[in-house]
Amino acid sequence: MRFKDKVAIVTGGGRDIGREVSLRLAAEGARVVVNFANDEASAAETLKAIKAAGGTAILRRADVTTGDGASGLIEAATATFGKRIDVLVNLAGGMVQRRPLAEIDEDFFDRVMNLNLRSAYLMTRAAVPHMPAGSAIVNFSSQAGRDGGGPGASIYATAKGALMTFTRSMAKELGPQGIRVNALCPGMISTSFHDTFSKDEVRKAVAGMTPLRREGRAAEVAAATAFLASDDAAFITGASIDINGGLFFS
Repeated sequence: MRFKDKVAIVTGGGRDIGREVSLRLAAEGARVVVNFANDEASAAETLKAIKAAGGTAILRRADVTTGDGASGLIEAATATFGKRIDVLVNLAGGMVQRRPLAEIDEDFFDRVMNLNLRSAYLMTRAAVPHMPAGSAIVNFSSQAGRDGGGPGASIYATAKGALMTFTRSMAKELGPQGIRVNALCPGMISTSFHDTFSKDEVRKAVAGMTPLRREGRAAEVAAATAFLASDDAAFITGASIDINGGLFFS
């Protein structure tokens, strides 16, 4: 129960890795704010699962790529659980589409950057005034931010790379306040992300090249998230930790 009586916000917390992170934090005692933008049905299933396991959580729709959405989510959290936020997990993100350079217009560039980078900046800015010493922020980057991503993922990879730099900057700025900031960089994890954007033959080939010879599981990423958010990682900040089965070493 590393998070007993603590409050955690998980953006993009309704499905896949977000669901597992929300479930894990709640199972360890956190009062969780599960954020979603569009898929209310999946988010409702996450909330149902948390409550069925005896956990405490609320569900809140918010577009965290906007200042109003981010501040509204913080207001919902503090109105329900008090004026304290102990854990912020910036998981909202996505590739949107695979597009080569010739097909990337300015609107698409802005959309992908806003979803993956601007959202983390806005949520961090809104949450920090409510975060006491000992709090933690976990940002979600990607292996794509390390290696440039696969075909058509250049803007997604760019945003995720920038998010690692933002993580380091915030670790320096917020460290004197006792707030730790780290990032996770998942590789091939078995989620609907890859169901949408990766062909089956590519997934099998990647798994075959991975030293552990398989895709990762969302629950494994959730375990790493809980570690970074907990006091077990009390002297870790500014780190971007790979979780890819050994496929890529940074």
